[in-house]
Amino acid sequence: MASASPTRNTRTERTPAPAHAPAGTLGIVAGAGPFPAHVVRLCAGRGIPHFVLALKGFADPGPLEGVPHGWARLGAAAASLRLLRAAGVRDLIGVGNIRRPGILQVWPDPVMLGAMARIGWRALRGGDDALIKAIIPVVESKGFRLVPVDAVLPELLAAEGCYGGLAPDAAAERDIARGIEAARAVGRADVGQGAVVEQGAVLAREDRRGTDAMLAGLATARRDGPGGVLVKVAKPGQQRKVDLPTIGTHTVAAAAKAGLRGIAVEAGSALIVDRDAVARAADAAKLFVVGVRAGDT
Repeated sequence: MASASPTRNTRTERTPAPAHAPAGTLGIVAGAGPFPAHVVRLCAGRGIPHFVLALKGFADPGPLEGVPHGWARLGAAAASLRLLRAAGVRDLIGVGNIRRPGILQVWPDPVMLGAMARIGWRALRGGDDALIKAIIPVVESKGFRLVPVDAVLPELLAAEGCYGGLAPDAAAERDIARGIEAARAVGRADVGQGAVVEQGAVLAREDRRGTDAMLAGLATARRDGPGGVLVKVAKPGQQRKVDLPTIGTHTVAAAAKAGLRGIAVEAGSALIVDRDAVARAADAAKLFVVGVRAGDT
């Protein structure tokens, strides 16, 4: 695998001011992965009162020790509402992975059944963004306000420039441009937010199984050549309150295992979980991570 070009990181590291100050206790609806724990640490460091609604079968219990939290099934809407109201939550953010379960797996309670009826079967059977757009008014009708996580914690939003000591060369930049087109295409179909491109060829497109599954498939079929580039961008018309494209150190590890040479994410529309740790992981794996302006393609 060819290495990327060395560069000096010229991004400004100053954290911008939050665009939104949570009203009362911030509710953190936690799915799977390391993102919820990182958000909890940031909130604690900022002095933001918070309560974690941990989703059973998704959230990791380990990082919640000593953190105000409660557990609820995905389909137990009444129990979730009671926990959030008892904690004084008004504003909510959603973080972590929740791979869409089947309707029978949700085990809906009467409140959830009412919400599902209000959402409609078309939204339930559509893509993730269609479902999220349908759910938000239902959540807010219960007295809560869903806010983008980057409005509360703007340091999570990807900035333009390199994370770490490596930068894409000219060939990788061409692959990034091709990857933006491919990722936009799957986003337009509301099935994913990413693609992998190598030497102008699209090797993989993200589907509803997510980025990890896409990269795992590549890891079992290593190729000759410089290595591909993972590109993640927001969907056209992306619902920004939940489910922005996200990467972390686990993404870097998966990309390295798949034989990729780098990762590009959309600056201003993607989230990076612990940017300093991502930069260190990228340098250790000898691949680049870069925030790019994707524009409209």
